[in-house]
Amino acid sequence: MRLLGRGVRCVRGGRDVFSDLDFEVAAGEALAVTGRNGSGKTSLLRLIAGLLTPADGSIALEGGETELTLAEQAHYLGHRDALKPALSVLENLAFWRDFLGGEISDAGVDVPPSLAQSLAQNLAQNLAQNLAQSLARSLASVGLDHATDLPAAFLSAGQRRRLSIARLVAVRRPVWLLDEPTTALDTAGQSLFSTLMHSHLATGGIIIAATHGPLGVEARELRIGGAAIRNDPAVPRLS
Repeated sequence: MRLLGRGVRCVRGGRDVFSDLDFEVAAGEALAVTGRNGSGKTSLLRLIAGLLTPADGSIALEGGETELTLAEQAHYLGHRDALKPALSVLENLAFWRDFLGGEISDAGVDVPPSLAQSLAQNLAQNLAQNLAQSLARSLASVGLDHATDLPAAFLSAGQRRRLSIARLVAVRRPVWLLDEPTTALDTAGQSLFSTLMHSHLATGGIIIAATHGPLGVEARELRIGGAAIRNDPAVPRLS
């Protein structure tokens, strides 16, 4: 699996942000997108996520699920945490798990109503138990297992960021698009996130991150508005 961009051009507000941009990231690799403020780092991530349309060029995921779009196989972690303040930590994550995880479809087999009701009850119980365990593991992976019932309104900025990161773990998607992912995270939070990124890459995932500082994993650098992509192992400050 690999993610490719060829001749990508981005126009915002009638202004060329960047053009003729080429990049390529293979499974198990991370790409750190760098550049000055306003150079188009966030715009590139939004183009890949399908939130913007390229003015020219192409972006494609080779070797992914053929019946799914690139956007459906990618997580986009932006500047905003996208949390409902009145919902608890667990409820917020459960919402995103349902929203991103899709629906369960039946097999189209007719069964007697009584049997259908019994199966539905058993299935619902098993699904609820499995989902609860999955959500609990996701929250534990970001250090929020102690705050499951706390309303999101009472979370600190760093805790809100951790809860947003938990979405990446709760729903498996091969491509992670991260915009300044360590913003608001303390040292412990950055260490936890580094572990999650290493695990994602080890299982064949892809990471593209806009960053001004250390990312926490080894990454190649794509500098927008400057030098061409560096194919060598990452510069120390990006690892």
